[in-house]
Amino acid sequence: MPDTLCWPHQAKGYALPVGFLEQWKKFQKRRAQNWVPDSREMYYYSGLIQAYRLYLLALAGAPELGAMNRLKEIKYLSPEAKWRLAAAYKLAGQPEVGLRMVAGLPITVKPYNQMAYTYGSDVRDEAMILETLTLLGQRKQASQVVYNVAAKLSQDTWYSTQTTAYSLLAIAQYCGQNKNGNKLQFDVQAGSIKSAVNADNYLWQSSVAANGGKALIKNRGKGRLYIRLIQQGQPALGQELPSNINPDILQMQVKYYTLSGAPIDPTSLKQGTDFVAQVVLKNPGQRGSYANMALTQIFPSGWEILNTRMMNNDEAFKSSPSDYRDIRDDRVNTYFSIAPHQEVTYYVMLNASYTGKYYLPATYCEAMYDTAINALEKGQWVEVVK
Repeated sequence: MPDTLCWPHQAKGYALPVGFLEQWKKFQKRRAQNWVPDSREMYYYSGLIQAYRLYLLALAGAPELGAMNRLKEIKYLSPEAKWRLAAAYKLAGQPEVGLRMVAGLPITVKPYNQMAYTYGSDVRDEAMILETLTLLGQRKQASQVVYNVAAKLSQDTWYSTQTTAYSLLAIAQYCGQNKNGNKLQFDVQAGSIKSAVNADNYLWQSSVAANGGKALIKNRGKGRLYIRLIQQGQPALGQELPSNINPDILQMQVKYYTLSGAPIDPTSLKQGTDFVAQVVLKNPGQRGSYANMALTQIFPSGWEILNTRMMNNDEAFKSSPSDYRDIRDDRVNTYFSIAPHQEVTYYVMLNASYTGKYYLPATYCEAMYDTAINALEKGQWVEVVK
């Protein structure tokens, strides 16, 4: 395989820094050669990580066949790792080995979401299966999987960047190798847009002004059109979603206190008052450990955040440990993990600085790789008085 086709960046005409790719290959080869199943990474996913490493080396034109053969012989290798390793064998010039590896393997994956390690999901894994089937030329099986992946992407469901990106990548590869003889041929009229579309692409899209009206589409081609209208926007102040806290998934309490620890009502504060915002979160334990949690607190412009790290003194209110806290002018983003039945508390010291009426946005916490795990405390109007 020519070097220009071995690495996606180079294949697309991007110049990599001198020595970058060679150093990467050296590092990954060393890791591949020294790899052993790691119980700390969970055996099941450790094999997938190694298979993906070997796949990337093969994609870069530097297959590590010894490590590939060793991984292939592991007795309890997961189906997902076998699919990924089969793709590596194809890229390494041994498609017959890849075909033998995937013979009889399932092409569907039971629903799951992984919040760490490979950040996988059933849709992500099915997209990887689709990519492997496309590489191996298994068009009939691939056609079954592409419809399944595309149908899930079309649902009004949140997916992580890992899932979305790999699904789009696999579908694009499938479409590139399985050309559709039917063109997109249709007339569209929506707002100021009025055109006759004749395209060889699988997808056509256009922005429409959000001022109401009708969209008319007439199909002139032989293929079936699938139409989606995607609407996006941001609620006006005071029109946000109501509080949404499911105690069986993630418990959250937001309270405000004086520096002496007495409860305080944030809706009306005297100018110059120092106070603290407290957020208490608890994992009820029904869905296991939560990793990569993100707590977002945005404060009104009439309040100032007192960054205790810049004040050369200890915090009066000690927050629970976190992976990282990003303290900005108007908000604090806290990133953390939380074990089953664990409770964490985070404080932000504030000052009511400027008189006036302001809007306090919602406090929101969610798992970055599983949006079903979330809690929201609605926003409200607050006032700073003299």
